[in-house]
Amino acid sequence: MGENNFSRELRLLTPTHFEYVFNNAIPAVSPQLTLLARYNESNNPRLGITLSKKRVKYAHDRNRIKRLIRESFRLQRHSLPNIDIVVVGKSGLDKLSNKELFSLLEKLWKKLALRCEKSQ
Repeated sequence: MGENNFSRELRLLTPTHFEYVFNNAIPAVSPQLTLLARYNESNNPRLGITLSKKRVKYAHDRNRIKRLIRESFRLQRHSLPNIDIVVVGKSGLDKLSNKELFSLLEKLWKKLALRCEKSQ
């Protein structure tokens, strides 16, 4: 496993962590996902995911999407700055295949990293 794990230090765990990002976020937006980011004090990027039942109806779809988001983040985190990221799902997200979602996330990670560099 080594450096590519998804440990507790890489997650946003409390509502306070999420609120911190929502208050002054740098966005990266697509029709199915919104990524919000804000610089953190830790020495690595952290991830939080919000998928509501209203947007993604079935639990198995929400779980699949969350697994794919975590896996994509795990693979891309070394190219991201030290930011807290909240991924917000929108309607139509459950219609994407695994491959489509993975490629969308890859584009959004890059877009977010560029926007964070510009804002610093």
